[in-house]
Amino acid sequence: MSTRILTQHALTGQWLTSALPLTDLAYGPELNGPGALTGTLTPRLLAENPAMADPGNTYIYVETDGQIRWGGLIWDVRTTGSALRIEAASWSSYLQRRHDLHGQLGGRGPYTYADRCTVIRDLWAYAQSVADGNLGVVVDSTTSTSTVGTPADPYQFYVWESPNLGDRLDDLVSGTATPDYTCTAEWNTTRTTVVKRVRLGWPRLGARRTDVSFVSGVNIVDDPEITLAADDYAQVVIATGTGDGSAKRRQTSAVRDGRLRMEHVLDLPDIRANDVLAARAAAERTARQHLGTIDEITVRDTPAAPIGSWQVGDDIYTRIYNAWTSYAGWCRITGWTVRPDAPGGPQATIRLTPADLYQYGGT
Repeated sequence: MSTRILTQHALTGQWLTSALPLTDLAYGPELNGPGALTGTLTPRLLAENPAMADPGNTYIYVETDGQIRWGGLIWDVRTTGSALRIEAASWSSYLQRRHDLHGQLGGRGPYTYADRCTVIRDLWAYAQSVADGNLGVVVDSTTSTSTVGTPADPYQFYVWESPNLGDRLDDLVSGTATPDYTCTAEWNTTRTTVVKRVRLGWPRLGARRTDVSFVSGVNIVDDPEITLAADDYAQVVIATGTGDGSAKRRQTSAVRDGRLRMEHVLDLPDIRANDVLAARAAAERTARQHLGTIDEITVRDTPAAPIGSWQVGDDIYTRIYNAWTSYAGWCRITGWTVRPDAPGGPQATIRLTPADLYQYGGT
């Protein structure tokens, strides 16, 4: 792999550097989140040109073999011993620094039986309509049958609450039957600008893959940890939202599954919509009903499964063999981190979750 790091001024679009010499580079995307990048830079180099990594005002991109593989905003630059540590996150991280200061997303709401994909596009349209707030992010035109708001309980953006746009995005994708998103970046056709994109998937991102697998002794490095812990188990989840006392919003998701009853309270103090609370409770319960899950594996780059041959949201058949267990099953990729300079060649640490937590579909 031939990798280089580029940086760009967020407002002017001026290219600041075409080969930022980061070491200890690690980057990757995330399902329903921004993904992240970290790396180390020599302080002397940054002191000569501080604008090349100005936090909160600089885009950073990873190009591998001529293709942009990741893009985002630098958020944190700090000293670590004799070097500087850079931390960045992709496009949706910007919404965590933005609020609705006009109410109802500038008149786009309130929402009744609204497609969640539409509300997500409205979030971005509002954020990028304000002066000095346009990242140039393009949101997919995907539509879904997952709705938010009812006539009795519209989905609102009250100006006096200054709702955080990033938190609202999380709300819209956090249920069991809600759209997925991930952030991507790629060169345009003339390789002069980078297309910043939020991919939306319904009923989900990704697909069940039969051409790629993760197997101990083939491409999995080391023995992954398989967790069997009842501390986090629950088949009853109570989600609480806005309000106090008897007026506090509350939704419960519960099943009987032949196990001792376990309960978990999910506190979501900023959520006032009952349908959103119900979706979050159901998603949390489904996730907490699994024991014996594989959360993370590290794979090396092989011809059978090259790094980058899978996508966020894909189901991959995974086989783990070690002294304690034998595991085989479909796991869904929820994100990964590539380390191009890992000892022995490029590696990717892949975050997984049981595939049966999700409705199968493709985009």
